[in-house]
Amino acid sequence: MTRLAKRAAASSKRGVTMSDVAQLAGVSPMSVSNTYKQPAKVSPETRQRVFEAAAKLGYLPNLLAGTLASGRSRIVGAIVPSLRNSNFAGMIQGLEETLGQHGCELMLAVADDPERELRAVQAFLGRRLDGIVLTGIEHSPEVAALLRRADVPVVETWSLNGPFIDMGVGFSLFDAAFEMVQMMVQKGYRRIGFAGYNPPGNPRFAERQKGFEAALRQAGLRDDLLYFGPEALGFATGRLALEALLSSEPKLDGLFCVTDVLAAGAIFDCARRGWPVPDRLAVAGYGDYDIAAELTPGLTTVRTPGHAMGSRAATLILASVETGRPSERIIDVGYELVIRDSI
Repeated sequence: MTRLAKRAAASSKRGVTMSDVAQLAGVSPMSVSNTYKQPAKVSPETRQRVFEAAAKLGYLPNLLAGTLASGRSRIVGAIVPSLRNSNFAGMIQGLEETLGQHGCELMLAVADDPERELRAVQAFLGRRLDGIVLTGIEHSPEVAALLRRADVPVVETWSLNGPFIDMGVGFSLFDAAFEMVQMMVQKGYRRIGFAGYNPPGNPRFAERQKGFEAALRQAGLRDDLLYFGPEALGFATGRLALEALLSSEPKLDGLFCVTDVLAAGAIFDCARRGWPVPDRLAVAGYGDYDIAAELTPGLTTVRTPGHAMGSRAATLILASVETGRPSERIIDVGYELVIRDSI
């Protein structure tokens, strides 16, 4: 039996300790501790040796003991309304990558209504997480009061339209929509419709609607061509939006959609009708999802930096835990109009 096999067999008869891992990896116990708690202090080669030794010995660090001793769980919670949105996926990836670089983990909850969000916040607080990342700035009074009383770092994302419970990372949803619709007007489109999701005034999309309406009012054009449909139907809601808006305005020549999914559905319906885009109907989206560049024609849309938003949110949480109060508490990550051929 090899030395490694003997050590693994001996370790199986008792609880594997940090010292066992350190001896097998040829490092100090402090290096093992830092590998799990402060990986930035350990070289990649040392971390790899520690992980390999831990895997061979079946070692799992006692995170609960570390939490009790340090007051930190090294876990950050994030709540998103959906996993269907690729931008939320980007934010989650940005959170996880940045947290992982500092020895922290991400706990995720999906909550698409105030009651579910409240339950998720209660569950996170009950587990004494290091911080919580929320989607949007619209929350029930119960959630806001609970988080303020808990005195835990909180970052609200995807909007700069405060006030914030604690900290914020986002961009101006209003400005992004306004700039897109203004460009459509400048290109000569005069009967532009809005495609959104139920219910009207949905907090996730209200600022985009306001930007849409403001751009049209500034141009002296009608701003009441509005459609709100079910989000769960996916691309089909884009078709339903086009049908409803055309019944109100048969000469509709432009469509601004609150997501690229809606925009793609509208473009698919134009293809079924034999309508060229943008000659018969210009279509703009929001999000720059993967499908946007693959459509024919390519979709003009708003690129939203989900990954950067997640990374910056994680940085704010970590800074709050480590220093008490970050110097920068509100971060604008900006947006970009991606011009393709649908306008």
